[in-house]
Amino acid sequence: MSATTTPSSDITVGHRIKSILGGSIGNLIEWYDFYIYNFFALYFAKSFFPNSNPTAQLLNTFGIYAIGFLIRPVGGWVLGAYADRAGRRAALSLSVTLMCLGSLMIAIAPTFATAGVWAPIILLAARLLQGISLGGEYGASATYLSEVAGAKNRGFYSSFQYVTLIGGQVLGSLTLLIMQSQFTGAELEAWGWRVPFYIGAACAVFGLYLRRGLVESAAFIKTQAEQTVRPNPFRELLKHPRAVALVFGLTMGGTTAFYTYTTYMPAFLVNTVKLSRDQATQISFITLLIFACLQPLAGAISDRIGRRPVLMFFGIFGTLGTVPLLTILSGTRDYTTALLLSLAALVVVTGYTSINAVVKAELFPANVRALGVGFPYALAASMFGGTAPLIALSFKDAGHESWFYWYVTVLIAISCVVYATMRDTKKTSLIVD
Repeated sequence: MSATTTPSSDITVGHRIKSILGGSIGNLIEWYDFYIYNFFALYFAKSFFPNSNPTAQLLNTFGIYAIGFLIRPVGGWVLGAYADRAGRRAALSLSVTLMCLGSLMIAIAPTFATAGVWAPIILLAARLLQGISLGGEYGASATYLSEVAGAKNRGFYSSFQYVTLIGGQVLGSLTLLIMQSQFTGAELEAWGWRVPFYIGAACAVFGLYLRRGLVESAAFIKTQAEQTVRPNPFRELLKHPRAVALVFGLTMGGTTAFYTYTTYMPAFLVNTVKLSRDQATQISFITLLIFACLQPLAGAISDRIGRRPVLMFFGIFGTLGTVPLLTILSGTRDYTTALLLSLAALVVVTGYTSINAVVKAELFPANVRALGVGFPYALAASMFGGTAPLIALSFKDAGHESWFYWYVTVLIAISCVVYATMRDTKKTSLIVD
């Protein structure tokens, strides 16, 4: 067999690590492309939505950000089914191609002053492409990393999905830090915001190159060899209603908390805490870097004590601590306090992010795993994760910002109930090496 078709069960540890790193780096590039929209929104908002009210501009900009999430179930379904039919590698290659096109469209998009209403329409179309890409990326990458990792260290290796996901945010934050140090605010608003989207498109081409050389997972190859008839994806998914419900339920609180403390946090630190843009970017960069380093540690812990205790750590402390933490954070004007509180929140969220991919993958058999992981996750992420910044800004605009704190708390509490009542997937995993 060639290097790209060797079953993952037959490869050495070195080749296994190479496959995981190859898949992870592609994931990092995709998330960098997606997140730079958020990091540079403060600079390009007025280019597409001219308005004298900064909050109104951000509402419009994050509205399109949310739409990019609302389309993700389409990507989760289409690319998930494609990954279960054509292979994990093929789906991962397609998703990074779509992301490249979306980033390039934003980079060259005309402003409202030049093209009028067509400017936000082009921005919307680009985000729809990126949303479809990420909708399929999650299920395919979570499935691939979980399948090529050995059973003993599956939590550790699969945690690199979020290491690279967060890494995309870190790189986006670092890009903003560098550009803020080299260009004035006026230059960034005029044209500088386009640069990271050009970089993202170029990196996506490199990501496609990496993914075309990945080793296909043994689980997929075995399933393909055993199937004589190609099953209907919808019918196959309907055979696992409990697993689908579990993916949705365990995701809703985690994805809301994740996007609250990562995607929305820079805007919150500027608009509510009243820190400068530079300070908000610095805090985001520092906390995300530490957050990324925590993922493998928590993943390794789950390999020793099980998945459910790690999820319960997030569920309990997230439910009890969200309102107090955000209340104190909203009232401070001190940089160090804001930094420590933001970091504390992400330490708690690690209980979800580090192992959510492997937990979902362990719930499904190989023939429907990418679809089973990707579609219900994308539904929950689109409903709760992607809309978190928009809901937060809407409450703030209405004069009831604290209501958002309770909204996040309720969703985490619901997921906590799911964690407490579900079986530990480390013991009941359907992934066969």
